[in-house]
Amino acid sequence: MVKNEGLDIFAVRRRQFFIAGLIIAAITIVSTAITQYDPVKGITSVPKALWWMFRNFYPNANAFTRLPNILSKLHETFFLAVASTTTAAVLAFFFGLMGSKTTKVNDAMCKISRLVASVFRNIPDAVWAMIFLFSFGQNVLTGFFALFFVTFGVLARAFIETIDEASHASVEALQATGASYFQIVFQAVIPSSIPQVISWILYMIETNIRGATLIGILTGTGIGHLFLLYYRSLNYNTASLVVIAIIITVFVIEFISNYVRRLIL
Repeated sequence: MVKNEGLDIFAVRRRQFFIAGLIIAAITIVSTAITQYDPVKGITSVPKALWWMFRNFYPNANAFTRLPNILSKLHETFFLAVASTTTAAVLAFFFGLMGSKTTKVNDAMCKISRLVASVFRNIPDAVWAMIFLFSFGQNVLTGFFALFFVTFGVLARAFIETIDEASHASVEALQATGASYFQIVFQAVIPSSIPQVISWILYMIETNIRGATLIGILTGTGIGHLFLLYYRSLNYNTASLVVIAIIITVFVIEFISNYVRRLIL
């Protein structure tokens, strides 16, 4: 009897996977037809694109003369990512405390905090940039707010889950002794959750450096805007140096971030 039930379950799952596969295939075919995308042409054009890149997209001596300007804009992008992340982290931690079931003040604040975090993290940074372009125009402030709001949403949700998972037992122990809310936060929540909190902040700094590059194209600031200027002027050699500088920066930041994570976790 048990064996037959197991076979029935596997049969149902196979049927579900088959139906899901058909649906995905149908969506792919319809999407390809609507967009008039030719998969064969796309695949066969890859070697040509690579050959063009090897012939044109590399830094030359003239490109390296612009390296100081590239590094200056790269610093601007880096500090924009750091500033937006750390500022958002402070507000996100407060919402994390309010939204956590372990440290919530009341059910209403808990639900509101979770709702706000969900809304903000589900709107991409590019959309935030488009929204703030109407108010602030193309400047650093637009990029800051675009990164700030999406970072706040992601970190608030992450901090809520971190506080729930990391500090539940220690909070219960302090509550049993009659500790005040602030004593619970500073003696239980922060010590137990701080490694994960720092890890999330480092992760968002990495992510925001990439995001700030794309946001710069929209806001006319930072390394993203500089790449766009060189690309539009057909100065592919300098544009390639911009890309290489971004890649090296991202890898260095990721290496440092992973090293710090290993130390604290």
